Amino acid sequence: MNARVERKLRFLAAIIATGIIAGVVINFAQGRTSPVQILTGACYGVLTCVALGSIELFIFDGPLWDWLNRLSFLANLAVRSAVYAVVIIAIQLLQPGEIIVGSPRETSLSVFWISVAYSAGVSVLLNLGFRIATLIGPRVFMNFVTGRYHFPVEENRFVLFVDIAGSTGLAERLGGVGIHRFLDRAFRLLTHSVVDYRGEVLNYVGDEVIVTWREEAGMVDCRPLRCFAAMRDALQAAAPQFEREFGAVPQIRGSLHFGPVIVGEIGDVKPAIVFNGDVMNTAARLEELSRKVDGGFLASRAAMARFKASPPFPLSDLGTLPIRGRVDGIDVVGIGAAVTA
Repeated sequence: MNARVERKLRFLAAIIATGIIAGVVINFAQGRTSPVQILTGACYGVLTCVALGSIELFIFDGPLWDWLNRLSFLANLAVRSAVYAVVIIAIQLLQPGEIIVGSPRETSLSVFWISVAYSAGVSVLLNLGFRIATLIGPRVFMNFVTGRYHFPVEENRFVLFVDIAGSTGLAERLGGVGIHRFLDRAFRLLTHSVVDYRGEVLNYVGDEVIVTWREEAGMVDCRPLRCFAAMRDALQAAAPQFEREFGAVPQIRGSLHFGPVIVGEIGDVKPAIVFNGDVMNTAARLEELSRKVDGGFLASRAAMARFKASPPFPLSDLGTLPIRGRVDGIDVVGIGAAVTA
């Protein structure tokens, strides 16, 4: 199954489960505790969350994604909330819960508006949860909620550094606002490939994006390598649009390394989940070396040894390259044939 579709279906399943719980809780809060009333509430929860979740995942995060993401956080939230309100009122007016269960339809206006208010409250919380998850990343959001990294742990990870080449010169030509829009457009496009190959965006740092995979996820079908190749293909496909809007097409370089990293929450006022360790430093220094290599990509032998399949494109053995911080250098492969110095 397509990774983007699978991700959306998992979200939809979580939303529906939340809706069932909320529907039952709302009925209890109103003193409606008979089995029929509880079943009716669960039906409303399912129907409301299927409708809102589908709109959110397949329309707002589909055809309207680009337009909505150009809005401010509050404007984005307002548009979504307005659509939510229309859907909720329509469902409450049609009373599908009573129809499905076979109970008498509710005729009291006070009960109707109370139900609308409860549903709206739950929907606003879901909407806010979506926005927060989008801001910090769905996996990071879930890791915070579950407390996965509340105490630091060591994990074996693939780490992919991807750098937009020539951004300094572009910044001089496009200006501060222009280069920001250029990088934002490029990173949004690159993120699609990260989702497709089940990676996790760790951070955006200047003109770089850092992507990671846990060992068991990244070793399947050379996903980090395929992700990098897909990123280049995506930028090439979007080249005419970039050329028209900015007069330049983004080119990327990259590096890949593998090994143990320490993952944990850091900070109080603005906590973050951070990755530390020699693997991160080595991957960053490999990215610096990739600027001098034909093809603009380097992967350590440590990373290549973990894959279960053959690489998706030909790689050249570049032997041992000197690297800052390591006396014995590091064994690497690349797309190019040799170091160009």
